[in-house]
Amino acid sequence: MNVSVLGGTGEQGRGLAQRLARAGQSVMIGSRSADRAQSIAAEIGSGVAGGSNEDAARFGDIVIVAVPWDGHRELLESLASDLAGKIVVDCVNPLGFDKQGAFALPVDEGSAAQQAASVLPDSSVVAAFHHISAVLLLDDNVSSIETDVLVLGDDRDATDAVQALAGRIDGIRGIYGGRLRNAGQVEAFTANLISMNRRYKVHAGVRVTDV
Repeated sequence: MNVSVLGGTGEQGRGLAQRLARAGQSVMIGSRSADRAQSIAAEIGSGVAGGSNEDAARFGDIVIVAVPWDGHRELLESLASDLAGKIVVDCVNPLGFDKQGAFALPVDEGSAAQQAASVLPDSSVVAAFHHISAVLLLDDNVSSIETDVLVLGDDRDATDAVQALAGRIDGIRGIYGGRLRNAGQVEAFTANLISMNRRYKVHAGVRVTDV
C-alpha cells in the first residue's frame, strides 16, 4: 500500500514519513506548498515524494492526517472526494497551551478523529499515532522507538492495516484500542505526556502490558 502524510512538512508528519520510508514503505508527503513538500522529501531521501495535500490525498491508500488542529475540518472537507474509499489515519491532538501547560480542547464531535469521520463519510477513519515523540522520530541516533501505538476505529480491516503499518517502524507495536468513539480520551492523554516530558526531561510514550 502507498502511504501519504497530509501536513508532512511538520515535525510529526515528517518524522512518520521518514521512519516509514526507512522501513521500505512508499510515502508521499503533502503540504499547502508543493515546493516545500518536495524540498523536504528530497532531504529525507529514497522512497519519499512530495506534493500538495491534494496530490498526497490522491496518492495514498492509507492517508495519515498530521495537520494542525486549526484548519483540520476545513482541509478534510476540501479533500473528501480524493479520500473516498481510503483508510484515513487521524493523529491530530486538539490541545491548547497556557502558563500551566498543555490541556485538551473540547471538540463538538467528541474528538478530532470523530470530526474526520463526520466529514469523510466515504472513508474508513482510524485514530492512531498520537503519542509518538516527533523528537524521537526525527533523531537519526534513535534506531528503535520503544512504544505502542493505540489504534482505534470501527472497521476491523482498517484497524488491522494500521496496526500492521505501525509495526513496520522498529520498536513500535500497533495495539487495538477500541471504537472510534473512544478516541477523545486518547487524544487528550497527549497533554499528560507533555506534562511528563517537561517534569522528567524525557520523551515519554505508552506501553500496554500483558498483550
